[in-house]
Amino acid sequence: MPFAPDEIRFDLACGVGPDGQWHGWFDVHVRAEALRRLGLHPDQPASRVTGASPPRWWHAAAERHAR
Repeated sequence: MPFAPDEIRFDLACGVGPDGQWHGWFDVHVRAEALRRLGLHPDQPASRVTGASPPRWWHAAAERHAR
């Protein structure tokens, strides 16, 4: 893993949602210095879609192959 143990932290939280079902979620925290070593930095803009979505048949084929 490219991160030292003190550069990354995983948190898990879980609880009962409004629908009565249990839900869980993870938070991942990485120190900014560790990201800079990988060519990333916290001031970069968020990723954005830059092109059109694939055609509908592509999504259907991907779902068939996932099963």
